[in-house]
Amino acid sequence: MSLTLEQAKNKLEHFCAYQDRCHTEVISKLFNLKVSSDLHDEILVYLINNKFLNEERFARSFARGKHRISGWGKNRILGELKIRKISANLIKIAMTEIDDTMYFETLNKLAEQRWQSLTDKDINKKKQKLIGFLHRKGYEMEYILDKVNDLQKE
Repeated sequence: MSLTLEQAKNKLEHFCAYQDRCHTEVISKLFNLKVSSDLHDEILVYLINNKFLNEERFARSFARGKHRISGWGKNRILGELKIRKISANLIKIAMTEIDDTMYFETLNKLAEQRWQSLTDKDINKKKQKLIGFLHRKGYEMEYILDKVNDLQKE
């Protein structure tokens, strides 16, 4: 049983109103709802025209949220936006949402918390674990190494 055009629009309005979505998520949702492929473009245009779907708004809130809430670094955010097929121009705009001061505060806080929680007696193992953790979070290696060296000196 496939949905009518109005039912599909209604469901996707709610889907997009709940949180900002990118085109890829909406298209994926259309397939999950088994909406006929010939209606996809019409529904996307409707959602964009009625301000339910906005790639720039999505990219900005994604970058802000993933950094502020999940503590992700710029590399991870960049990679995730690319996976979602966000254009390079919009990614550049989204990255302006991350304030440098806040970025380094988050990096420092994460590094210090993780450093305290690591119980390894071998300092090299402890350093490697911290480096791996921060790298997976998406922070740049130069900043990670600076922070690790600072923590080691303490």
